[in-house]
Amino acid sequence: MTEKVLVTYGTTNGSTAEIAEAVATVLRKDGLSVEARPARDVASVAPYDAVVVGGGLYAGRWHKDARRFVRRHRRTLAGRPVWFFSSGPLDPSASQRDIPPVRGVRRAMTRLDAREHITFGGCLEEGARGRVAGMILRSGKGGDFRDFAAIETWAAGIAHELNRS
Repeated sequence: MTEKVLVTYGTTNGSTAEIAEAVATVLRKDGLSVEARPARDVASVAPYDAVVVGGGLYAGRWHKDARRFVRRHRRTLAGRPVWFFSSGPLDPSASQRDIPPVRGVRRAMTRLDAREHITFGGCLEEGARGRVAGMILRSGKGGDFRDFAAIETWAAGIAHELNRS
């Protein structure tokens, strides 16, 4: 059984962190030892047996902290089970169909032989930081499109896979 799992993420306004925490909660309920941490704060992945990496999507790119995490730890990650998730569409599309990973995430998945990627809806609400976020909110396109039932189902699949290995 996998002893320790890292759920790490890159986020600007916190909604990807909330998805990561939901994933970590499910993994813990299934008996796994889990740490959820911002990607920029992870110095080493050596203590972990498996890793879940999430990043918010901004202008078609994964959050810079998630990209840097994968690049910085690529050698160690290559020897572990790895899953990726993205959060971002500010509409219900992620709940309606499979949204493939953006190009950079797809490349990282291939290099690391990642097990799976999923895209969840994003969340952008009043008070969000950033000029672009402000423009999106002023245009009326914000909101919370995260589907926590889908997030929990995906996380349960990871827990099942880790518990049977």
